[in-house]
Amino acid sequence: MTETADHRDSYPPSAEFAAAANADAALYEQASADRDAFWAEQASRLHWHQPWSQVLDWSDAPVAKWFADGKLNVAYNCVDRHVLDGHGDQVAIHWEGEPGDSRAITYRELLAEVSRAANYFTELGLEAGDRVAIYMPMVPEAIVSMLACARLGLTHSVVFAGFSPTALRQRVDDASARLIITTDGQWRRGKSAPLKEAVDEALFANGDVPHSVEHVLVVRRTEIEVPWTDERDLWWHETVAQASPEHEAQPFDAEHPLFILYTSGTTGKPKGILHTSGGYLTQTSYTHHNVFDHKAGQDVYWCTADIGWVTGHSYIVYGPLSNRATQVVYEGTPNFPDEHRHWQIVEKYGVSIYYTAPTLVRTFMKWGREIPAAHDLSSLRLLGSVGEPINPEAWRWYRDVIGAGTAPIVDTWWQTETGSIMISPLPGVTATKPGAAMAALPGISALVVDEEGKPVQRGETEANGYLVLDQPWPSMLRGIWGDMERYRATYWERYAEQGWYFAGDGAKLDADGDLWVLGRVDDVMNVSGHRISTAEVESALVGHSGVAEAAVVGASDETTGQGIVAFVILTAEAKDTGAALVAELKAEVSREISPIARPREIHVVPELPKTRSGKIMRRLLRDVAEGRELGDTSTLVDPNVFEAIRATKA
Repeated sequence: MTETADHRDSYPPSAEFAAAANADAALYEQASADRDAFWAEQASRLHWHQPWSQVLDWSDAPVAKWFADGKLNVAYNCVDRHVLDGHGDQVAIHWEGEPGDSRAITYRELLAEVSRAANYFTELGLEAGDRVAIYMPMVPEAIVSMLACARLGLTHSVVFAGFSPTALRQRVDDASARLIITTDGQWRRGKSAPLKEAVDEALFANGDVPHSVEHVLVVRRTEIEVPWTDERDLWWHETVAQASPEHEAQPFDAEHPLFILYTSGTTGKPKGILHTSGGYLTQTSYTHHNVFDHKAGQDVYWCTADIGWVTGHSYIVYGPLSNRATQVVYEGTPNFPDEHRHWQIVEKYGVSIYYTAPTLVRTFMKWGREIPAAHDLSSLRLLGSVGEPINPEAWRWYRDVIGAGTAPIVDTWWQTETGSIMISPLPGVTATKPGAAMAALPGISALVVDEEGKPVQRGETEANGYLVLDQPWPSMLRGIWGDMERYRATYWERYAEQGWYFAGDGAKLDADGDLWVLGRVDDVMNVSGHRISTAEVESALVGHSGVAEAAVVGASDETTGQGIVAFVILTAEAKDTGAALVAELKAEVSREISPIARPREIHVVPELPKTRSGKIMRRLLRDVAEGRELGDTSTLVDPNVFEAIRATKA
């Protein structure tokens, strides 16, 4: 691809891709003509034990009821119906363990596993409406556990296996979980890290303070010694594995609680986001089918997320399995035993759809294009991005190096709270722009508005505003577990008069009316009265050939209110020329955005502080920039990274 072609403003789909795509432009017309009829049609892609009579009941806003008098079973939709339709021998999950072990699990085998787990959970006395905490790495039993809960109407709360015992206890207590499912340990870069031990620490953390947990069910994974409490603790292989593989799924109300997923709150107390069954499954299934252009029985799909996050719930478990996907699930890190691991997996299984986070794309850029170039990636036909806005430079690299300059990229915007994808290109329809989320999907309505709720005008330089959702959607959260007041205050108070959901993200519309997400509003800096997005400055820095990754924070400044402080990692080829490089980078930002956005300080650092899910902890960088004591570093992959960062500031 020529330099000019590589830097086009817009990338339309090829005629060949468009001709075979699941989605066409008519979807937008259908959705705007009759929204309820559109969502009724999407819901009819599922199996309903009892049909509904009303699509949406918004009379108790901001709590929605979708398909309220309909009944379905989420696990039946993800597993049983595919087996009954004659697809039992199709592989559901190609599981790849970090040490190199692997398993291929067909839909028939998955049904047997889920049935065994459901039978054993019933034997433990669990009943529909009870809560189960799942604290596991990316092993097949984690997915089996989620589906078994869904099958029985048990509300699961998956807690990311990288969280501390304190974080686990907080979530267990909030949901009053009766059962915790975990593993003995988890593999991390070739070493076994204890996990059952963390559960014990969590349950004994508050001394004599009672908890709701009756049993801890343990999957043997790394064979390490584990602490044991007789009668409370149970081995999976001695219990679930021995249970009957026959189980009949019962229908539940469409509004039956499917899961609680905790997300960070500004107050420090995590918010238990509640999702229900029928509407959630309708939208995750619809978006997975259309946004990823997934063809059942043909594609091999890989979402690199962890089930501890909403992406893992919606685009590893419920969306793909409801659409009869064959998918890769990988247990480990992208650089174990070396940086080739992801591309070896793509080659091994012939992955055709690959969905990952911008932070990982930028990490691959940092490692260099010769690594993916050493592998046959010709099976890849569609790429996806999730988690934060992707900067244009990374977008182009992703398309060019990983997608051979032809694979469409779907840059998806959504949240734990929205349940599934809300804003994204439709491959086969949208002419994509590097870094733009583009437009709300058919059936979804989003606006960019100012403080007063007035729509911002497209293309104006100062047209940055707030992203709001002005119509209810099927997979929307139904509340915060146990705290409906906080639900109303957090998401609905700001635009209460209009009845809009405020996403907490800034956005802008370009001259074509296409939507660009600017990141969290609390990631928007106010410099001399100008709103500048951290994502925009980071993108400008990464646009420099020598920068692999950047994190930007606003630090208090007596003169300007906030000063921009940047932390950058250089590419392997780049030379750190000290003050000359810093001056060059500052000039780049001035040129790309405006002299107002010129960083006050730029620090070249060896690493950035990241959580295990790949999120950069800007809050902690702000502490460093302002010379404060560090806040909580327990969720970081490597807390020692701050010593190296501090050294650069000394």
